[in-house]
Amino acid sequence: MSAVAESVPHAFVDDRLARRNALVLSVAQALAGGNNTVIVSTASIVGAVLAPDKGLATLPITCMVLGMWVGTLPVGALARRYGRRAALQTGSAFGILSGLISYSAVVHGQFWLLLVGTFCGGLYAAAHQSYRFAAADTASEAFRPKVVSYVLAGGVFAGVIGPQLVIATKDIMPQYLFAASYLGQSACALLAAVVLQFMKIPPAVASLADNGRPLGQIVRAPRFIVAAACGIASYAMMNMVMTSAPLAMVGCGHSVTDATLGIQWHVLAMYAPSFFTGSLIARFGVERITGLGLALIALTAGIGFAGITVAHFWTALILLGIGWNLAFIGATTMVTGCYLAAERNKVQAFNDFLIFGSMAVASFSSGQILAVFGWDTINEVVFPTVFLAGALLLWLSLRERTRAEAV
Repeated sequence: MSAVAESVPHAFVDDRLARRNALVLSVAQALAGGNNTVIVSTASIVGAVLAPDKGLATLPITCMVLGMWVGTLPVGALARRYGRRAALQTGSAFGILSGLISYSAVVHGQFWLLLVGTFCGGLYAAAHQSYRFAAADTASEAFRPKVVSYVLAGGVFAGVIGPQLVIATKDIMPQYLFAASYLGQSACALLAAVVLQFMKIPPAVASLADNGRPLGQIVRAPRFIVAAACGIASYAMMNMVMTSAPLAMVGCGHSVTDATLGIQWHVLAMYAPSFFTGSLIARFGVERITGLGLALIALTAGIGFAGITVAHFWTALILLGIGWNLAFIGATTMVTGCYLAAERNKVQAFNDFLIFGSMAVASFSSGQILAVFGWDTINEVVFPTVFLAGALLLWLSLRERTRAEAV
């Protein structure tokens, strides 16, 4: 148990409430994640058609990631000032706008409008990415990995909802590929907003004042640095490979349906392990499970080098999803042990600000790297990034073991 977590007498702890909110947020995550999956499955393909330069094909997804990055700190500020519900529902509004604007972009053939639409989708993602922290607000330290896993488990259904929505709607308006898919995206965000109304937030949590330690002091702690590094490595590398994979598959002669189904299997793999990741962390320790996740992400790059058949792409995307799940839930769990209850909103927002900032760089770079250097180079970038995060994680584990033995 972390020293920080032991010193939070003013925190509101109710595991039964945490479980209930986690289930509500899991349903909302399924719908909100479906919104994201629509963008990931379609935006680079639409971008290749509308963009003035093929190297800008992944720019719409980069704009989504930029929206996630820009939105993280405002989401934290809204949560501190007006409560979790207001912050999350503001995100839902942007999710609805995202689909409507993207629909208009396709119908009118405007690349810049598609960028605006996916940016709004990113603002929505900044809000629904914080669902995992909202569920952990009232959970005891031992229960936090499980409620985080419960929320992310909703992504299993997102992995079905998003791609199947795309497949079912992409040709409804034959002259405007994916236009109807974006209207479906707005509908998902609207339903998620309805579900969020069932979340219960006790006054003691909703009105908690942000009067803890300075942020600079918290983020200089070795455990936060390593947790953030693992979160950055897992999410940025996952995003880089996932963003470029559909375009790479189409470029290798595979169909749009194969590319979309590849993303479906990837998203399922991202979230299906959530049903047991929390239990694995409780049994084997957060550092070991996080390290295993990073190793699987590295293995993904190895498979990417091995071939460019549909089987190679799908296998790599599945392992990428599993690795991301283990590493990201592990990193999130580590972050929740780094702050006092009064400090949570600012630390959570800053952590996500770092992660999504790195994702923005990775997402934009992926399009340029793929266009100029090819699929192999995308995979080459994975190895040093994951190695650095793994080395820091090993250093932290040895450091904490040495300190424990010295006590």
